[in-house]
Amino acid sequence: MKFQKLPGTNTQYSSRLGAILTMVGVAVGLGNVWRFPYMMGSYGGSAFLLIYLAFTMLFAFPALITEMALGKVNRKGTVSSFIFLFGDRIGAIVGYLLIAVVTIAGSYYAVVVANVWYSAFFSITKGFTASEIGSYNQMLSDGAIQYSFTVILVVAALSISYMGLKKGIERISVIIMPFFVLSILYMIVYVWLLPGAISKVGEFLRPDFSAVGSTEIFAALGQAFFSVGLGGTFVVVYSGYISDENQIPRIAAFTALGDLGSSVLVSLFLIPSILVFGLQMNVGPTLIFSTLPELFSVLPAGRLIGSLFLVALSLVAFLSLVAAFQVPLSSVKFKAISRKRLFAGFAILQVILTMPSASYPQIIGLLDMVFGSGMQVLGSMIAIIGVWWGLKNQLFRQLLFQRSGTVAWISQFWLRWVIPGTLLAVLVGYLLSTFA
Repeated sequence: MKFQKLPGTNTQYSSRLGAILTMVGVAVGLGNVWRFPYMMGSYGGSAFLLIYLAFTMLFAFPALITEMALGKVNRKGTVSSFIFLFGDRIGAIVGYLLIAVVTIAGSYYAVVVANVWYSAFFSITKGFTASEIGSYNQMLSDGAIQYSFTVILVVAALSISYMGLKKGIERISVIIMPFFVLSILYMIVYVWLLPGAISKVGEFLRPDFSAVGSTEIFAALGQAFFSVGLGGTFVVVYSGYISDENQIPRIAAFTALGDLGSSVLVSLFLIPSILVFGLQMNVGPTLIFSTLPELFSVLPAGRLIGSLFLVALSLVAFLSLVAAFQVPLSSVKFKAISRKRLFAGFAILQVILTMPSASYPQIIGLLDMVFGSGMQVLGSMIAIIGVWWGLKNQLFRQLLFQRSGTVAWISQFWLRWVIPGTLLAVLVGYLLSTFA
């Protein structure tokens, strides 16, 4: 089945490996290292972990295939994809709403990325010693300093995005992802050799499901969808670059497994570290910034290890920021505005939007729950309904289920009925428990 090409000469991934690494690079980022640990620590511990794993395999992976199919069929970004599903009026409303969500989420996400870059810079130049941690915390809470880092990163990320897919995003993905994985593996080996690490993790892995309620379930669902980039935005945009020869289920499987594996790998490094040194997991979005400096300050060769890890994390976080900015820029088109002016206008908008989060970082947790969890689950649910209940559902059936049979019937039933129904039930349950 052939689909229309994106305009331009460098609009598709150069190889299957490039497609996989880019999709994994879009999915893997601070959602795995920054967001996943603090969500797990704040919403149920190991019980959250098990629920998250179940949601990823049963709901996020099928939703990922659906959004990839939508992106590959339309190849014109978020707004055009939803117009393709729902028509001009409703589709445009939904599309622009989701673009607004990504734009707002990108603003506080840029601040977190700036915090990571600042941490890496501090580790390299001064190191996390007992005498320097106070200075680090003071500068981390300085809104003017963090805002300056954020503005620099916004400009840098937009410069990479302006270079285009083949010269920018795909190239940086191929370089960063292997380096990131190797640094994580090194950290895992190092931390698990610490005295008491195995016994502490064994205690942690005894889930207490009695403490799990609608909020914890909603948080786990939101993390599963946030982590792989679902929401009718990221995946839809980047799947538009998949060539006709590459099969969606295979790329989706590698993306989901790569993202899930990254979360597990980070847990294997971070959880033992926190538990062995008696640090707290339930401090919220500041978890890695309050615990990692303490950890690196007491570990042998902590400055070297910490610097290597934070540099790798900074690069992966930067890649995710590039992906976040690419979504609205590739989805919104104005004939009267040149590409250069569009990028300049978006840069000014982001510089303005990042100011509140940089000045008042305590609002990031609330923004992340609303835009990072709620709105992304809602956006993905709308995309799934549009694909499997819309007038063009037969097109997607032919794309993903070229052969009929029991497996195809079960898969379509799951996508049409079970996933939308479950997502709606979790969203409603969370809202009722929040406002009751």
